[in-house]
Amino acid sequence: MNMVERLGLAVWVKDLKSARSLGRMGNIHYISKRLKYVYLYVDGKTADQIIHRIERLPYVKRVERSQRMNICFDFNQRINSQQI
Repeated sequence: MNMVERLGLAVWVKDLKSARSLGRMGNIHYISKRLKYVYLYVDGKTADQIIHRIERLPYVKRVERSQRMNICFDFNQRINSQQI
């Protein structure tokens, strides 16, 4: 089984009804009705092309990439330094 690299996107929208059509571009994970944003996952290899297509849609305000790739999840050094 191959693991596909995916990227999370927060898409801020003007209209939630038309935001459901973002499901064609990736997997919708969450839709916030109060804050009017959609969080979806897209394929990591084609993310730049998909972001460009999403930004051109008339109901999209802005698109933010997930910062998860930049976060270090290696906590062993931090735990060892606290024990000393």
